Amino acid sequence: MKLKIKKGATVQVNAGSDKGKKGKVIEVSPTLMKVKVEGVRVMTHFDKKDGLKKLEGFIDYSNVTLVESAAPKGKKGAKTKSAGKSA
Repeated sequence: MKLKIKKGATVQVNAGSDKGKKGKVIEVSPTLMKVKVEGVRVMTHFDKKDGLKKLEGFIDYSNVTLVESAAPKGKKGAKTKSAGKSA
């Protein structure tokens, strides 16, 4: 299934304890229908090497709304129209 929300897009959370928060999408899992949003569902993880770390968790795709889509990547070899001189 193709999702409309891509990595780098800005979304707003509709449901849950982080309702109303906005952030950029860090990661998208199309098979699980889940997304990771910057600053949303922050969980504490203990690592022996690094100690306590704050990491974002996945939230359901249906609980977010697209606010601003990600900037499109430029195609390789794409020609751009330049403002030519009209005589």
